[in-house]
Amino acid sequence: MPQLVPDLLTLREAQALVLGRARPLSGETVPVWEAAGRVTSEPARAVVALPPFPSSAMDGFAVRAADLPGTLPVVERIAAGRPAPRALGPGEAMGISTGGVVPEGADSVVPIEYVVQHDNEIDVAEPVPPGAHVRPRGGDVAEGDVVVDGAVRVGPVQLGALAAAGVAAVTCARRPRVAILATGSELARPGAELGFGQVYESNGLMLAAALAAAGADIELLPAVADDESAHREALERGLRADVLVTSGGVSVGPHDLVRQVEAELGVEEIFWRVAIKPGKPVSFGVRSATLVFVLPGNPVSSLVGCELFAKPAVRALQGLREPLPRLEPGRLATPLRRNTARDEFVRARSRLGPDGAVLEPLTGQESHMIVRAAAADALVHVPQGEGELEAGAPVSWLRLDWAY
Repeated sequence: MPQLVPDLLTLREAQALVLGRARPLSGETVPVWEAAGRVTSEPARAVVALPPFPSSAMDGFAVRAADLPGTLPVVERIAAGRPAPRALGPGEAMGISTGGVVPEGADSVVPIEYVVQHDNEIDVAEPVPPGAHVRPRGGDVAEGDVVVDGAVRVGPVQLGALAAAGVAAVTCARRPRVAILATGSELARPGAELGFGQVYESNGLMLAAALAAAGADIELLPAVADDESAHREALERGLRADVLVTSGGVSVGPHDLVRQVEAELGVEEIFWRVAIKPGKPVSFGVRSATLVFVLPGNPVSSLVGCELFAKPAVRALQGLREPLPRLEPGRLATPLRRNTARDEFVRARSRLGPDGAVLEPLTGQESHMIVRAAAADALVHVPQGEGELEAGAPVSWLRLDWAY
């Protein structure tokens, strides 16, 4: 069978062209309490060792291992944040709380449940090894060591580590400024009265949510009608951002003006049309340092183009090491026919089976069916080819959770 669309780029070819133009943005200092979701542009190092002192891992008694087993007087009580006023002497014990400073002279902690207490003495029947239940100074991280490496998205665990290690500010890549523009005379704003022949504009809000979750600062421009001057004004404004993402006007009809006007404004088109379904007419270009994505107007096509191209670019601009979509392994619940000309991305629901994720394709896969797509939490990648993938066949899939 002859190739139906010989001029189309493959998905991997197109993604490589995007990432080849997405250079990391400059770094800026960010207070640690504002760093959630940001991407580090250089390693953050510990200000203090962690723990900053030998500390107790248990509620119990600080002792010298050489004094046990035996009966020892309890000479002090140590609480977290209230160190002992003196060193531990031979043949002595000090009560200690979890997190308390193990006093000088002590080398072990006996948990409270392993002792018999009476008055101010404890009986310990068994020996304990030196170092038992003591967290050594710097056991987690030494002063000056890397807490969070560069090119890492800062999440809750990273925030906790940075704060615990005394890091008050981190150097992060600047958030990409992304302008989003929907085009089409048929578009009405949600809440307005819908005229005959109009549809409510949904792509802008969808794309804004997706790209904001990827770390972008969003400017959502008002939708524009199919008019050259209106396009020129809106596109010129959007081209001031780091990334311009448009939806609609990317095909070859008389009202598809976006690519034409962008070319007049100096945008160099790197590619147009990729061998994927939905989303084939996607265009990518550049003007100076601005990356430009022209996505199809059909909402599911716009969604797929955003996931496969625009979001990876936003991640790459922040310096993430692995900006491409994170595909996970799973198995099909029902068969899917393969497309001889294009890779397909099929909306599906995921569930946990005995051997991992099971993907159930949804009915209604047409690219205009955004409400049907709202029931999906996965895009199943069906590679180009002959025949079909049988039920139970292994597949790769992309999680639609907006959080990455």
